[in-house]
Amino acid sequence: MTARTQRTRLFAAGVAAVSVSLVLSACSSSKSEGSGAPNASATVNEVKADDKLVALVPADIKSAGKLVVGADASYAPDEFKDDSGKVIGMDVDLANAIAAKLGLKAEVQDSGFTAIIPGIQSNKFQLGMSSFTDNKEREQVVDMVTYFNSGSAIAVKKGNPEKIDPKDLCGKKVAVQTGTTQADEIKDTRNPDCAKAGKPGVQNDGDKFDLQTDVTNAVVSGRDQAMMADSQVVDYAIKQAGGQLEKLGDTYGVAPYGVALAKGSKLTPAIQGAVQSLIDDGTYKQILAKWGVEAGAIDKSTVNGAVS
Repeated sequence: MTARTQRTRLFAAGVAAVSVSLVLSACSSSKSEGSGAPNASATVNEVKADDKLVALVPADIKSAGKLVVGADASYAPDEFKDDSGKVIGMDVDLANAIAAKLGLKAEVQDSGFTAIIPGIQSNKFQLGMSSFTDNKEREQVVDMVTYFNSGSAIAVKKGNPEKIDPKDLCGKKVAVQTGTTQADEIKDTRNPDCAKAGKPGVQNDGDKFDLQTDVTNAVVSGRDQAMMADSQVVDYAIKQAGGQLEKLGDTYGVAPYGVALAKGSKLTPAIQGAVQSLIDDGTYKQILAKWGVEAGAIDKSTVNGAVS
């Protein structure tokens, strides 16, 4: 969106298979080369239950012994699948740590991004941890417990051969994930600005994909000229793409991520307390460092702290 607000794999016959396989295999890996790269073997504090926070957990959840968490596992390094198909990433580690603080286990389930909030509303999930930007619109339907800051970023082929201007994407083919803040940005901001300037809009309101991995592949393969995603996701894709991509311009539109819960949930104070406790005891920063995303660290978790 900034972060994702709501988040087929078909390629033209001429797509270079080597480029596609590079990104797909890289995005299922838990490690990458370079400074600040994710390292799934990094040490993180053992998290023990906090009796005061355990007391805040509603009785039905306490008796079940688990938190069911919805996550779209295509958004590395926040949530994605390793080579065995296990869902891993920053959000997964944080979900496990939050659950441990509350004397529970986290059961992270892979879900389509746009299905997570409806799943919370229907009680399929207690939490959504999938790089959701906390915004005013979302706070109307769910509670959001802030835990990270992220911005938007743009990536293009290495060397920017088509001379894309990050401030002017009018008429360009731009890949985005369906339902994200970036998809909304094209539709609600960039295309109206293009129209005012008498220019064609971003083609088709953006080339939309259900999976972020396919967004990255679209640029590597040459199907699209640029991609837009959350800043740490773009950074990760660049590291994994073997020198085929580069960031265009600066990160912009920084806003908080939030853990999504049912509106008015009795579980919300416990989740906020667990996040703050993890921040205070240092476990939180260890998890962020493990995934190379320390730049998004916050000092204080709030409930429904959207800035726009």
